[in-house]
Amino acid sequence: MAIANIFVYVVRYGILNWSPIYLKEVAHLSNSGAAIGFSIYEYAAIPGTILVGWLSDKVFHGRRAPMGIICMIGDILAILVYSHTTNITLLFISLAVMGALIYGPVMLIGVSALDLVPKKASGTAAGFTGLFGYLGGEVCAEAVMGFVVDKFKWSGGFNLLIICSILSIIFLAFTWNVHDRSRDSVKA
Repeated sequence: MAIANIFVYVVRYGILNWSPIYLKEVAHLSNSGAAIGFSIYEYAAIPGTILVGWLSDKVFHGRRAPMGIICMIGDILAILVYSHTTNITLLFISLAVMGALIYGPVMLIGVSALDLVPKKASGTAAGFTGLFGYLGGEVCAEAVMGFVVDKFKWSGGFNLLIICSILSIIFLAFTWNVHDRSRDSVKA
C-alpha cells in the first residue's frame, strides 16, 4: 500500500502543481482562469472522497483496493481527455474528474492501513503510508515531472502520470481482498 501511495501521490501532485502552468502555457488561460481550474480540481475532491469512501464500504464491503483501482482507471481516462483537448469546458470537467478521483485512493490507502493494524498502531500505520506518499510521491512529482516536461514536453509529463497511475493500480491489486467485511458477516 505504501508503494502504491508513492505513485498515487505522483499523480496527485503532478496535476496539482503543474495544472496551473499547463492551463496558462498550453490552454492560454489567464491567471484567473488557471486559478479557476486549480480550484475545480481541489473542490471536486470533497464530494469525490466522500463518495469513494462510501462506495468502498457499501459496495466492496470494506475492501479499499477495488475502489482505489477504479479511481485510478478513471484518472487515466481523465488525464487522456485533459491532455488531448483544447476545449476549456472539457479541460475543467477533466480537472474535476481527476480531483474527485485522485483523493479517493489517497484516503483509501490511509484507511486501509488503519484497517490492518491494532488501534495502538494506527498512527504508525497511517504515518508510514503517508511518509511514503509525501517523500516519494510529492518529491518525485515536483522534481521528476518538471524534468520530464522540460525534456519531453507536456506529452512526456502526461505519460509519466499515466505510467504512475498504472503502477499504483498494480500495487493496489496486491491488496485486492484485504479487509473484506462481507466474510465477517457470513461467519456471524
